[in-house]
Amino acid sequence: MLSRRSVMIGLGGLFAMAGWPGGQSRASGQTLAMAELRGGFDAADAGILPGTEDDQSRKLQDLIDRAASVGQPVFLPAGTYEVANLELRDGSRIVGVPGLTRLVYRGDGHLIAAQDIGRVSLSGITFDGANRWLADYTEGLLSFRSVNEAVVENCEIAGSRKCGVYLARCGGRIDGSRITGAAEAGVWAIEGKGFSIRDNEVFDCGNGGILVHRWTKGEDGTVITGNRVARIGATNGGTGQYGNGINVFRADNVLVSHNHVSDCAFSAIRANSASNITISGNQAFRSGETAVYAEFEFEAALITGNIIDGAAIGISVANFDHGGRLSTVSDNIVRRLVNKGPYVPTISSFGFGISVEADTLVTGNLVEDAETAALAIGWGPYLRNVIVSDNILRGSPEGMQVSVVEGAGRTMIRGNIVEGAARGAIAGYRWKERVVDELEDGNSGYGHLTLTDNARIAP
Repeated sequence: MLSRRSVMIGLGGLFAMAGWPGGQSRASGQTLAMAELRGGFDAADAGILPGTEDDQSRKLQDLIDRAASVGQPVFLPAGTYEVANLELRDGSRIVGVPGLTRLVYRGDGHLIAAQDIGRVSLSGITFDGANRWLADYTEGLLSFRSVNEAVVENCEIAGSRKCGVYLARCGGRIDGSRITGAAEAGVWAIEGKGFSIRDNEVFDCGNGGILVHRWTKGEDGTVITGNRVARIGATNGGTGQYGNGINVFRADNVLVSHNHVSDCAFSAIRANSASNITISGNQAFRSGETAVYAEFEFEAALITGNIIDGAAIGISVANFDHGGRLSTVSDNIVRRLVNKGPYVPTISSFGFGISVEADTLVTGNLVEDAETAALAIGWGPYLRNVIVSDNILRGSPEGMQVSVVEGAGRTMIRGNIVEGAARGAIAGYRWKERVVDELEDGNSGYGHLTLTDNARIAP
């Protein structure tokens, strides 16, 4: 059995790695870990022993209470501890040995909870829900409510019957952790206070990866960056409420950047009623429906520099009828869009590269191999102030579908290259009905359309 002293000695030996590639950053992290443990409470010294079948909950709760009361951390040596219904106190810090310290949920309530306190920190611990029942009063294996700064770093959270980590009205961060096998979402953060979700792995969750939601629409400010999200299901069904890798709902001023998201039942990144959202530099692979979605009552979406490979729709900026407007869709690579989704569409169809409606600039994108059309511009009268310029569209049956319904607003299409569009480079549509096979540059015949300098390369 490892004690705090032996682990500190062992970590100290690793400082020699500082001269190796990457060793400097590891050494600095280990220095912080050692500093945090000095003067702390060692679970072994308190008679809390790993690997036993006894319920260690009461002893560990007492240790958490005593350590928090004097502002000291708790150190859990390597091993497995079977516990339940632990409550963190203001200032609680629990530190384990990454990959070796395991808290296994015994059932009958919850595993870890904290509420109405200032700061808590969990580091280097594996939390195993063992797929056991969680009480109705808790939404996650780790549950935080109204915590000013909740920190979960270098942890693993596995096997939750609900969410892996649930946070309501919390600040803080989840950093460098691995969250797998949650029946609901990996992370569900509601009414965040400038929260950060960075450099985590979120895999194999039943209904969502990373969810940033609000009960009422307003400023949230969460940063979601550098995460790897994969294999997210939609066991609850629906048409996009579930099954998204990263889902932002009613939360304004959120940054979603440089994430790697793959194999989600619906969207890789879905922003619903989320204003001032930035979706940049992400990679999205094999999405079951729309890879990147900005929809419903939002104002201002910046969607730039993403790579999308495999989806039913690449990027959709929609719902002008509900106030969805004001966006830039630029410098994205979108390819391999199929005309097949997880449900039968009731309005439009699938197989589009990029779809936009109102007050939007679409520029510098490359769309290749969309089974229906590379671009869809407007839907019926829901089209206003759109500029489509300097895009390269290749290998789709149609280059662009643009609305020519009465009431459609001003649209400029200029300087695009459309290659291999056998059914037409720029076609006019009245909702689903194709009414103009090819809209030519110059006089399009529709007062709201201006077409100039578009290059059409025959298949």
